[in-house]
Amino acid sequence: MSDSPKNQLQKSLGLSFNIAVLIGGTIGVGILRTPGTIAEMLNNYWLILASWLFGGLYVLLGANSYSELATMLPKAGGSYNYIKRALGEYAGFLSGWYDYIVNAIPPAFYCIVISEYTIILFPQLANYSTVISISLLIAFVLLHLSGVKNGSLIQQITSLLKVICFVALVVACFMYSGAEIPPIKTDNSVFQIGLIFGFFKSLQLIIGTYNGWNAVCFFAEENENPNKNIPKSLYSGVLLVVAIYILVNAAFFHVLPIETLAKSNLAAADVAKILFGESGAKIVTVISIFSLISILNAFMMIPPRILYGLSRDGFFIEKGTQVNKGGTPIVALLVSSFFSLFLICIGSFEVLFSFAAFISIIVWGLAYYSLLKLRTSEPHLPRPYRSFWYPWTTIIALIFSIALLAGFIYSDPKSFIIIVGIAIASYPLFLVLKKKQK
Repeated sequence: MSDSPKNQLQKSLGLSFNIAVLIGGTIGVGILRTPGTIAEMLNNYWLILASWLFGGLYVLLGANSYSELATMLPKAGGSYNYIKRALGEYAGFLSGWYDYIVNAIPPAFYCIVISEYTIILFPQLANYSTVISISLLIAFVLLHLSGVKNGSLIQQITSLLKVICFVALVVACFMYSGAEIPPIKTDNSVFQIGLIFGFFKSLQLIIGTYNGWNAVCFFAEENENPNKNIPKSLYSGVLLVVAIYILVNAAFFHVLPIETLAKSNLAAADVAKILFGESGAKIVTVISIFSLISILNAFMMIPPRILYGLSRDGFFIEKGTQVNKGGTPIVALLVSSFFSLFLICIGSFEVLFSFAAFISIIVWGLAYYSLLKLRTSEPHLPRPYRSFWYPWTTIIALIFSIALLAGFIYSDPKSFIIIVGIAIASYPLFLVLKKKQK
């Protein structure tokens, strides 16, 4: 049976892993690339920093709601469990598979990008990109097959190295006597229609860069003390990420004027060239590799937990609940890894990234609504942690999610059509799986 002791996840993860997986699963190459694009959209120093702060506040509101949800239902799979409990099995099934798709694509993408950055450092390996990608995937599969503790240790080490790299880059930027910080503009140019449109477009990139902030919730079932560790890690991790993102942007603008940065495809590389000369590009490449290894490790661990939760409830194969001696959901890991291998070989998964932010916003919005619903439908459910200033913080998070979703539909209607198509096609499959359970 899927609920037998041999198929249960081990409680072996603590607060340090939680913070490490949140940082590791969030901070990637995005923060090194997006400042230039956002500078081009907004062309206003203070509005750019305000955009990153706004995105951070939205995520902080989410952390507030998820702290209650994850401690109330500390199960593997994260959001899927809360939505299923509040809105029924089909809503849970659909959100679970949406969440799985979003989290199962990144490992292939990061393996390929790490191989590309490795080739920048070692050009003689140019013909071995796919081999490096597949070797990297296999190495991480073997690491996680050896047990959860080894994966946890790697996550903590790589996340720490990542933070050290970013702090060093920020310090180096502020030590440079660079561009002057412009004064806050008092005219009405900030409120022009073009800038308002740019603000919402930039938020799509910013939300994508913050994606991964709720990573700790996928591991709630394996946490030694979820009631205390999950809220602590969500708040401290999110605040640390927000601080790093705002400081990185401010640091880049300290080195380069906004007009120059707006023309940059890889802002960090252009900044590093000024700070460190021609070797600057290599320094940014090394920082990128550390960032990517940390985020790859996190995303090797997340999808198997979602698949494990879906399998336990009969929405995937029963063997998906099989756990090895090291505490790894072994079948779920292998299935996810074969999916990553397939994507590496065909190399056409980038299209799926275009609606990853879409799906994330939908799942988060459903989770916030689930919190509101469960407070009324199951008021006596044990709640070790209660979100601050409920229900207003959750309602605001839900309104922001709906507003962002509306903006995404306006800017990318094709992805929305695909998502609706997936929802329609999934219902017959859900009915088939339900029949098998009987």
